[in-house]
Amino acid sequence: MNAQEKIINGFPFIQYEAERLSADEIIQRSADFYQSINKRRSVRDFSNKPIPKEVIEHLLMAASSAPSGAHKQPWTFCVVSSASIKKQIREAAEKEEYESYHGRMGEEWMNDLKALATDWHKPFLEVAPYLIVVFKKAYDLSPTDEKRNNYYVNESVGIACGFLLAAIHYAGLVALTHTPSPMNFLTRLLGRPDNERPFLLIPIGYPAEETFVPKLKRKALNEIAVYY
Repeated sequence: MNAQEKIINGFPFIQYEAERLSADEIIQRSADFYQSINKRRSVRDFSNKPIPKEVIEHLLMAASSAPSGAHKQPWTFCVVSSASIKKQIREAAEKEEYESYHGRMGEEWMNDLKALATDWHKPFLEVAPYLIVVFKKAYDLSPTDEKRNNYYVNESVGIACGFLLAAIHYAGLVALTHTPSPMNFLTRLLGRPDNERPFLLIPIGYPAEETFVPKLKRKALNEIAVYY
């Protein structure tokens, strides 16, 4: 055991090496990050230009650095690049989306979607070079198949997805958070075990040569924050 390690409650801890930044540096960094991430948009028009696999691996490791309940890391990221599997996913997703747009969604929901110009057709599921299907692990299994609890699963996986989206934007790529409902077909198509449930479907790639996104206005600070 070296000087930077210690045992607490019988478990090893390491000293956290924080960056020692001035107040001005912190202000500048926070402003720079905001200016960058504020340009992030959900994109539905993808190029089929390939992405190096190494990029995807870096993005997934960034996502897996997210905090999780009791450090259980209750997520599995399924990376799909196979054209045949992407085609199957598109067909199954469009079937569910068609049902949603033709009866499942209420009038208010349909009206809210008009500004986004979206419908049940999802060609991006085949065009984007990669689909990342995020599964949440409701529980883990021991080597002897005993159930092991996971904690705050939805919160943990949601945070990891946020990290992933931020990393995708930082890398100069675009993504879309796609949630066809129900998503059980993803479990079947990808052969996932019973303890995993589909959480989010994320196409990743470069934007198409000509890409348009809705002209949206994000809420102002005084609409989202309350200071005490």
